[in-house]
Amino acid sequence: MAVESTRIKERFAGELLDAPADARQPHVSVKRGRIVELMRYLRDDPDMAYDCLTDVTAVDYLNRGLWERFAVVYNLYSFSRNERFRVKAFVPEDDPAIESVAALWPAASWAEREAFDMYGIRFTGHPDLRRILMPDDYPGHPLRKDYPLKGRGERARFPRYSPQED
Repeated sequence: MAVESTRIKERFAGELLDAPADARQPHVSVKRGRIVELMRYLRDDPDMAYDCLTDVTAVDYLNRGLWERFAVVYNLYSFSRNERFRVKAFVPEDDPAIESVAALWPAASWAEREAFDMYGIRFTGHPDLRRILMPDDYPGHPLRKDYPLKGRGERARFPRYSPQED
């Protein structure tokens, strides 16, 4: 991780929030501004060679006092080096949007749609950003931490649900 951390710090100094050298899994925390450029660099630079995007997800840090409320988390893998790397891009609550990396990794498309559906994070430039798990007209984002634990009456909205099943 020392090599990755140093090179990322040099190249993306204005975007970097954190790059701990002693983490169990190497990772960086960044602002959202140049995420596509950073991800392309991690994929295409021969010294990095993180050629596989294994997952894209999100985290809601409600009331945690971190840089922003949401983080989009990208898990990468390098086949040639057999190493994993994580990128956390922080996204503000008042404008939960970040550029899509689906053009770099087509597999990101489905995971970005899930993060959009469950957290309400928009991925600008996404080829088909629409809900994937909830109905199109559903008003909320169920994995946000301020979402009510018992829901907002959505069970009654699904036709196969019967209240006697509780």
